[in-house]
Parts: sequence; structure tokens; C-alpha cells
Amino acid sequence: MRVAFVSMETTHYRDRDGSHRFERVARHLAGRGHDVTVYCARWWDGYEEAVERDGVTYRAVTVSPAITSFTARVPALLAMDRPDVIHVRPDPPVCVTAAAVGGTLARAPLVAEWYGDEDIEDARFYERTATTPDMVVTPSELVRTVVRELGGTAETTTVIPESIDMTAVRTVDPAEETDVVYAHPLDGSASAESLLLGLAELRDHEWSATVIGDGSQRADYERQAADLRIDDRITFAGACDRERRVALYKGAHAFVQTARRSCFATEFLWALACGCVGIVEYQAESSAHELVENHERSFRVTNPQQLADAIVDAGEFERMTVDEDWRGYDHDAALEQYLQVYRDLQADRGML
Repeated sequence: MRVAFVSMETTHYRDRDGSHRFERVARHLAGRGHDVTVYCARWWDGYEEAVERDGVTYRAVTVSPAITSFTARVPALLAMDRPDVIHVRPDPPVCVTAAAVGGTLARAPLVAEWYGDEDIEDARFYERTATTPDMVVTPSELVRTVVRELGGTAETTTVIPESIDMTAVRTVDPAEETDVVYAHPLDGSASAESLLLGLAELRDHEWSATVIGDGSQRADYERQAADLRIDDRITFAGACDRERRVALYKGAHAFVQTARRSCFATEFLWALACGCVGIVEYQAESSAHELVENHERSFRVTNPQQLADAIVDAGEFERMTVDEDWRGYDHDAALEQYLQVYRDLQADRGML
């Protein structure tokens, strides 16, 4: 299958979760033998029209991010290359309109990847992003609701959750045992104070905790832990790589999720697959609770006292280092969902 990905700015320009997901899908498709081209602003040195990385062809539409020239050139390029499917990231939203014109010329269905971290609410053509594509893919029901409020329907929107590498989960050795682990950039959305206040309620209990992440508020959280007189039981591990995170999750008994905003709680998913008991503090702008709605090894809380109680109650569950219940979130499983979306759209158009 020939798949065209359209994204003016790749992760080489802006480091966002949605961009990483978009490019990961492209790489995994190429790894399966599909012909994948990403139409983007040039990010590589030199003047080559296209470069190949990890089996994916990156084609320069413009020499740098420039909305007007990028969107003007995309339709003709798509029409000339005639992909089987076009997959677009709506950042900016006008890219969806340009990709749709290209799709009409190439007679290819259009899929939009709406992750939820796009800064597009005030942009022109914002609403059209929800209604123009043949299908809008989101990582969670939280984000899907936003799309449907803008005009998307049950038939033209679908959820494909974020994915993880279950092979890594199975093979990485556990780190030293700890009772609680937390992971999130320590910024304005972390809400790690809920965790610290909950732990402070358990001063009379034996426990240890690890906080993974770095950011502008790390020093504030370290001071808060000291003020609460629990800093001697908490390790601030900083920003760890994936292997170290998996090891820490496999050594922990429970993972606490408190972030105020999360389009998809990816670290929470990794931790659940590593056998952690899941403890989620409900937040209106977070989809984390969706992961554990039907998961027995989990607790949903609304305040630090309930969080503290859940940490204690987590002791009722045995320690695990791998939970195969989450194998359906493996990268291969997610890729099959994308391929099924592509096939269904092609079938609707009589292309199969």
C-alpha cells in the first residue's frame, strides 16, 4: 500500500507527543513493507528533494515551515504521486484542506490524525478539520468528544489508543523494588502535589516512592517534599530513558497518575503493562481514567486522602512485572487498527 503522510512540521521542528505518534505509525508501516512518504518542510541538511530514514521517504514540500507555500504545493504533489491513502496531521488545520484537495485529485481517502496537543483552536479552518476527512483518528474518547463537538460523527471518528513495546516490557529486568512510582514532566500540568500530599498522609506507614521526570517545577516539588518531611523516602530520578523507565515500573507496586491534562496517559499504560496497580486521580482534561474503567488492578480517586487510601489498598494485589492483559496495546496491534481503517475507507470507495 502507498501511504502519504502530510505534516508540515515534523519532530525535528517541534517535539510533541502527537508528532512522535504520527511518525511512529509511518515507520511501522514502512517496516511492514508499505511504501510510505512523509510530505513535510525540509529538516535535513543539504538540498536533496527527499531523504530516507528507517524505510520512510521524507519529501521536502518547502525549504522551511511556511503555511501558504506548503499548502499550495501539497495538492499537486499528491495528485502526481497518487497514494492509496493520505494521512494528515492537522497542525495547522489548513493542511487538512490542502490534503483533501490532493485526495480528490488522487482519488484517495483522507485520514486525519488529531492527537489533541495541536495548538489550533484559534486557527482558520479549525472546524473543517473535524468534518473534511473521511476518518478522524484520536488517541482517546476525551479527544474524540472534542472532534464530535465540532461536527465529527460516530461514523467518521474512531479511537486508536497509543501503543507500547510489549517485547521491551517482557525482557527488561526490574529495578529495585519500590512501593509507588510517578512519571510526568514536572511542569504546570503535573499536579504532583496531589501525590506528595497523599504520601504525607502515610507518614506512619512504611513506603518508598520514585518520581520520574524533570521540568520547570522540579525544585518546587522537591522543596514541598522536604516541607512535608517525606523527602527521605522519595527519589527524584529525573528524565529517564525508556529502558530505565520500564525497569522502574517493573520494580514498583503501584503507579500514581495525577496529571491535569493528558490526551493519552502513555506512561500510565507502560506502567500498567509492567504490572503496576493503577491509581488515577480524576482530572477533567485527562483521559487516564479511560484506561482502567474495566481493569481490576486499579483505583480511581478525587483527592489526596483517597489517593493515600488507594496506595494502602494496592497492597491487596500481588506484585507483577508483566501484565499480559495489555498486550492488545502493543505497537503491532495498533498498526493493525490503522491498516483496518485504511482498508475500510478503500472498500467504501470501491478501491479494493
